[in-house]
Amino acid sequence: MLICCFVCSVIRKKICFLLPILYFRSMILITGATGLVGSHLALQLLENGEKIRAIYRNQSSILATKSLFEWYEKGHLFDKIEWIQADITDIPSLEIAFANVDSVFHCAALISFDPNDEDLLRKTNIEGTANMVNLSLSNGVKKVGFVSSIAALGDLKEHETIITEETEWNPEKHHSDYAISKYGAEMEIWRGQQEGLQVVVLNPGIILGPGFWKQGSGKLFTAVANGLKFYTKGTSGFVSVKDVVNLLIMAMAKIDENENGQRYIAIENNYSYETIFNEIAIALKVVKPKFYAAYWQTELAWRWNWLTSILLNKKRMISKETMRSSHQLDSYSNEKVRNKFDYQFINVTSYISEIAKYYSK
Repeated sequence: MLICCFVCSVIRKKICFLLPILYFRSMILITGATGLVGSHLALQLLENGEKIRAIYRNQSSILATKSLFEWYEKGHLFDKIEWIQADITDIPSLEIAFANVDSVFHCAALISFDPNDEDLLRKTNIEGTANMVNLSLSNGVKKVGFVSSIAALGDLKEHETIITEETEWNPEKHHSDYAISKYGAEMEIWRGQQEGLQVVVLNPGIILGPGFWKQGSGKLFTAVANGLKFYTKGTSGFVSVKDVVNLLIMAMAKIDENENGQRYIAIENNYSYETIFNEIAIALKVVKPKFYAAYWQTELAWRWNWLTSILLNKKRMISKETMRSSHQLDSYSNEKVRNKFDYQFINVTSYISEIAKYYSK
């Protein structure tokens, strides 16, 4: 009798724990909701009246998302997120997060150009995405929206000048470990499509947005604010986090039998790093970077940093990949996404001023 009472008590506790999750018949799951894109996506979806579930690895990581909501004066919406502690590389922890999920926005990823992070990049970005695809298939999820990167796009041939969604990946060319991991993650998404999922892939450029000053593009604001002295003249595609979120939601809404499996490049325009640094400096009212770092100088810089990191047993601050990419004159096309959705991007240089206001807080 005592054993029966104990078993019933355990069952009741488990049922009570699951009720908040099982109550809803349609739920959106977000990975990476403690990062720049995922947190802005959660905010936008909540404002649209959607039911949101988000995964997190530790309690402290949620604080950045909460702060972001408060900066936007939307703190009351933060409490509507259903948080589940899980890790995209740990299948058992993910199983409960997929209960009654209708759509998945997969925004979680590791961004690193440190060669020492090669294994972690592959595990997080490729294996983690494979887990999301497999669990989506086994739990009856209908749609998966994946935030990839322009790093996973193809390589220009001799006669080509601008990278599009159709540019082919050349496996014989050199790619960073990060680019390879995002390309591998996309392969898992396309596999999911072949096995029955409706999918869309967004390839954003360098995403600018407030709230995460120690990671990703937030480091650009921190570096300039702290007196960055050097600049390069390489170019890349840049985009506001608001545009990334809007386009991801719009693309997911458009998925059907004809639109399934689409890829969209998300950039407002192509800018030089010199221009971006100068705009940040103007917005923050600090001195612009004064000195041009030539290719040979950045080659010396990453080698010196590599040597000192070994001697002092410290994590590398710069890498060969970041230094060399800062000189590349990459150019990307946003024609497909503009025509498809009749979309007008937020001007990046204007948006930098808006971000600077949050940085000042």
